[in-house]
Amino acid sequence: MKKSHIEESIFKALMYFSLVLVAGSLGFIMLTVLIKGLPALNLAMLTQTPKGGFYLGKEGGILNAIVGSLYLATGATLLALVFSLPLALFLGTYARRWRWADYVRLSLDVLWGVPSIVYGAFGFTIMLALGMRASLLGGIIVLALLEIPIMTRAMDEVIRMMPFEIEGASFALGSTRLETAIKVVTRQMLPGIVTAILLAFGRAIGDAASVLFVAGYTDRMPTSLFRPVASLPLAVFFQLGTPFPEVQRRAYAAALVLTVIILAVSLGSRWISGRLGKYTIK
Repeated sequence: MKKSHIEESIFKALMYFSLVLVAGSLGFIMLTVLIKGLPALNLAMLTQTPKGGFYLGKEGGILNAIVGSLYLATGATLLALVFSLPLALFLGTYARRWRWADYVRLSLDVLWGVPSIVYGAFGFTIMLALGMRASLLGGIIVLALLEIPIMTRAMDEVIRMMPFEIEGASFALGSTRLETAIKVVTRQMLPGIVTAILLAFGRAIGDAASVLFVAGYTDRMPTSLFRPVASLPLAVFFQLGTPFPEVQRRAYAAALVLTVIILAVSLGSRWISGRLGKYTIK
């Protein structure tokens, strides 16, 4: 057998092994959460807030954590989008030949890799300096900082893959760089924008470390930007830390709800990207 055939067989085996490893890990996680969380999941868990003795195994649910997570992730994603989209358009259009653009991308990559607990500690330090308390607003701001490098780099990569001829045609018709960025580049990269937004949303809604210090936790429904708010990751964390088996099973039920939300976001991003991709120029 030729050397090239041997190398091809080795790499093909590695690809199959990687596929089985990734799919098997996802399947094992889903199976574990389903087996342990599904028996404890009921309508009361989804429609009620914790009542007296909830953490001792008595009545109540995690509605406050579900709503709180959606508030945190949605608010942070919208705030991050305000900064990420202009930055990505600037890097992809105005700064195409700017020698510092690669350093900006490197900084964003480094920020992407920073552990979320560091963002939480940074936010907590700023809150102490400003005299703020743990609140929904604090959680939104810190999660937005966490999302900005993810969202910006994802959008930037989409812009860099766009055929340059599309921009050239726009300039040839007399469009300015701003008009090209807003009316041409944004429309062309719309599937990538949606994917980046939902990718960042999924990261935000599943993060616990960054909001542990800045968002706090409460058994009440969120009613103000300046009050503490519950979240599903912290609900899982606190309930698993109790010695009561009933409460621990509820933690797995909360993990199941969180997993389903993230799975729905991932599938939704692929579906939306596929639908919007039909209207872009290849």
